[in-house]
Amino acid sequence: MTEPPPAPSHDLHIVLVEPEIAANTGAIGRTCVAVGATLWLVRPLGFHIDDRSVKRAGLDYWEHLRYHVVDDLDEVTRRLGPDRLWWFSTKAARIYTEAPFRPGDALVFGSESRGLPRKWIDGDPERALRIPMRPEARSLNLANAAAVGLYEAFRRIGG
Repeated sequence: MTEPPPAPSHDLHIVLVEPEIAANTGAIGRTCVAVGATLWLVRPLGFHIDDRSVKRAGLDYWEHLRYHVVDDLDEVTRRLGPDRLWWFSTKAARIYTEAPFRPGDALVFGSESRGLPRKWIDGDPERALRIPMRPEARSLNLANAAAVGLYEAFRRIGG
């Protein structure tokens, strides 16, 4: 399978750092297709990209998905720019609805079991965002969190 060409700069991006669950990635890919976002998968992946679970969750949408599989976040940063990355974490102070999203921004999510490294959140707290929730809920499912963030960014840029 060949990867689609790079996305135009006005599109939004979802970056999954070391995703572990194929079904989550498939569901996120489907959401990306719905809003025209590009999906970036940062290795290592906890599944094969041709895994049945990915395709089942993305179903017939997967063929329409623009995506890239890269070895590290540095490649995403080089291609999109460090000022375009928004770190999503339960440890961030800033609420995601306060972010001034712009076309070309990337929403970055960590793996299902570990999230993003604390140093990334602490290193640029203005770009670190959280989705508010009650304390009884430790976190949202990755696919749900990505959908919440992506649709807010999409709404904000006039989608």
